[in-house]
Amino acid sequence: MSDIIYTKVDEAPELASASFLPIIQKFAAAAGVSVGTKDISLAARILATFPEHLSAAQRQSDDLADLGRLVKTPDANVIKLPNISASVPQLVAAVKELQAQGFALPDYPEAPETADEKAIRAKYDGIKGSAVNPVLREGNSDRRAAKAVKSFAQKNPHRMGDWAADSKTHVSAMSGGDFFSNEVSATLSKDATAKIVLVTNAGETVLKDGISYPAGTVVDATFMSVAALQTFLADEIAKTKVEGTLFSLHMKATMMKVSDPIIFGHAVKAYLAPVFEKHGEAMRELGVNANSGLGDLLARVKGNAEIVADIDACMAARPPMYMVDSDKGITNLHVSSDVIIDASMPALIRAGGKGWGPDGKESDTNCVIPDNSYAPVYDETVNFFKENGKLNPATAGTVQNVGLMAQKAEEYGSHPTTFEIAEAGTVKMILDDGTVLHEHNVEAGDIWRSASTRKAPIEDWVNLAIDRQKAEGCSAIFWLDASRAHDAELIAYVKPILEAKGVADKFEIMAPREATRASLETITKGDNTIAITGNVLRDYLTDLFPILELATSAKMLSIVKLMNGGGLFETGAGGSAPKHVQQLEKENHLRWDSLGEFCALGESLTFLADAKGNEKARVLGEAVDAATQGILDNDHSPSRKVGEPDNRNSHYWFARYWADALAAQSKDAELAAHFAPIAKELAASESKILAELAEVQGDAVDLGGYFRTNAAKTASVMRPSATLNAIIG
Repeated sequence: MSDIIYTKVDEAPELASASFLPIIQKFAAAAGVSVGTKDISLAARILATFPEHLSAAQRQSDDLADLGRLVKTPDANVIKLPNISASVPQLVAAVKELQAQGFALPDYPEAPETADEKAIRAKYDGIKGSAVNPVLREGNSDRRAAKAVKSFAQKNPHRMGDWAADSKTHVSAMSGGDFFSNEVSATLSKDATAKIVLVTNAGETVLKDGISYPAGTVVDATFMSVAALQTFLADEIAKTKVEGTLFSLHMKATMMKVSDPIIFGHAVKAYLAPVFEKHGEAMRELGVNANSGLGDLLARVKGNAEIVADIDACMAARPPMYMVDSDKGITNLHVSSDVIIDASMPALIRAGGKGWGPDGKESDTNCVIPDNSYAPVYDETVNFFKENGKLNPATAGTVQNVGLMAQKAEEYGSHPTTFEIAEAGTVKMILDDGTVLHEHNVEAGDIWRSASTRKAPIEDWVNLAIDRQKAEGCSAIFWLDASRAHDAELIAYVKPILEAKGVADKFEIMAPREATRASLETITKGDNTIAITGNVLRDYLTDLFPILELATSAKMLSIVKLMNGGGLFETGAGGSAPKHVQQLEKENHLRWDSLGEFCALGESLTFLADAKGNEKARVLGEAVDAATQGILDNDHSPSRKVGEPDNRNSHYWFARYWADALAAQSKDAELAAHFAPIAKELAASESKILAELAEVQGDAVDLGGYFRTNAAKTASVMRPSATLNAIIG
C-alpha cells in the first residue's frame, strides 16, 4: 500500500488531477514517499457493482470498499477529492455512457416490477447520493480556513451584495408536520437489534430488519406529513405571487437521497398543480415522474402540444422562479441536484438576498426550506444582514467547525431506513426484546426515516472539540437545541464530558438560531469562533461561513481525524464543478482551483511525518505551505476566462514555488540539493512553459467521455507543456 492514497474521482477535480498528481508523485518520491490512487469515481463504482455483466478485462476492483477497510487502520493517509453525489439523472447518464463504451450494464430501472429489476435497482440505489462519504468517514470533521487563505481573503476582500433593510427576501419553513416537529429519540442502554414495520388494517409489513445498534447509540425516528407538505407548498406559491418575489426551493437531494427527491417532486407537482390535475394520467403514460424534475418532465411531454400549452399557461400564472441558468431557461425545479441548499443559500445571502429570475434580472426571493430542522440558521442569517448590512470580509473573523459524522452519524435521509409510506398505518421500530422504541401514525405518501449516532463517535467528537478549543483559545458553541429530541440526547453526552474534563466554562450550548446570531456577531467584530455541530449542520455551515468569509468553500482545510489513528484529508467542499468540465470541452480552459488540494497535501505530508517519523515528509509539507502562500500572494489562481491562466498554469507555479522552497530550506541538505536544479530549470523555462500552456486554449477538446474519460486523451489535454513534462517526468 502506498504511503498516501490520492483518490480518483469525477469531473473537474479529476481533470485537475491529471495535471497535478504527476507533480505530487515526482516531489514526494524524493522524500521516499509513495503516492498511489484508488478509483472511487461514479463510473468506477457502477462497474464495481456489476462484475457479472462485464468481461474479465472490463471488471473494476471495488476501490471504495478497499478504502473503507483502510480508513479503519492506523496506517490510513487518504487525500479525498470531491466526487459526484449521484442523483438519478446523473446515474442514468453515467450508465448510458458506459453502455456506449461497451460495458453491458443493465439499465437503471426507474419503475422496477420484476424481482430482477428490483434487485438491479437496489444495487444502483447503493451508489446514489453521498455514498462515498459514510464509507470513508471513520472519524469526525475538523474544517477551517487555512491561515494563508484567510489572510489572503482579508487582504483581497471579495465583492458582497448590499442588503436592504426592507428586502423582501425571507426563509419559509413548515410550522408542523415536518421532520423537526415529529422527531423522537432515545439512547439505548444495551446492545440491540431492531426492525422497522408498517402495521395496517391488512397486517404487518417489515420495512427493514436486522438493524444492529451497540449500547449507547442514539436512535431517532421521524416523518414528514405529505398532506402538511402539500398544503405548505401551495400556500407558499400563492404567497410568493402576492409578494412579487421569486419562488425558490432549497434542498439537499444528494445527501438526503431518498427523502429530498420525493419532497422535490411534490414541489414540482405543486407548482404545476393545474397541469397534473388535468393531464395526470396522460403524463403517467409518458413516463413522467415529478421526482426527476421539471427538465425530465418537459422532455417527456414535448410532443404533446396541449400539455405543453397548459404548462406554459400555468408557469405564466405562477410566481417567477429562481433560476439555475436564466439564459438556458433552467429553473430551480429542473433537476433536484442542481440546487443544493448548502451552496444555493450562501450564494443568495452573499448576493444581498438576490436570486436570478427568468428575466435575467436579480430579485428578492422566497427561500422555501420545507423541513424546519435547520431552516432557522438561514432565516436568522437573512434577518441579521437585513438589520446590520453585509459582512466585511476584510475585517471578519472566522467560523471553524468540528462536525460529528463518524460511522454514519446522523445520516438523515440515508437510503436504508427512509421510506415513502405505501398506505396509512403505524410505523414501529421494535427491538429484539419486543420493546417498541418508536412509533408514528402515518398516512399514504408520508416520508418516514430513522437515523442513529453511536456512542464512540459522539465521545470522540466532544474530545476533538475540546482539543480544537484549547488550540484556538476562542469561543466555542455546541449547536444543539435542548427542545429537539435528538439534540437533547446528545446534550446528555456532552455536558458530563465537558465537566469531567474541567472545561465546561469554555463552551456554550445554543439552539441553531441563537448560535447563528452569536457567531455572526462574533465574526463581525473580527473575532473567531468554533461551531461544534452534527453532521447535516457540518455540511451546511462549512459552506455558509466560508462563502461569506472567503467567497468559496473549496478553500477550506477539511481534516478527518480517523478514530483508529489514521488521517483523511478532504480537499474542500467545492463540489465537482460540471460547468468547469463543459468549459474545458468547449474551449480547453479549466477554471477549477486546486487550492483545496494544495492545502490537503500539506496536511497529509505533515501527518505522515508525525505518524511515520519521516522528517523529509515534514520538510515537503512545510514547503507546500510556502508554495500555497506563493500562489495566493502572486495571484496565480486560475482565471474564469479562456485565454487567461487556468488550472494548469497554477500547477506550474505551484511546482515552481514548491521547488524554490525546498531548495532554499536548511533542514534537509539532501532535499535542498535535489530540488535546486529542478527549481532552476522551472524558473529558466518559465516563458516557454507558459507559452505552451497558453497556445492550446480556445479549441474544443475530446476527453473520450464525461463520467469515464480516456486516460491518454485526458493526459494529453491536461499536460500540454512538453517542457514542463520533461522536467517533472
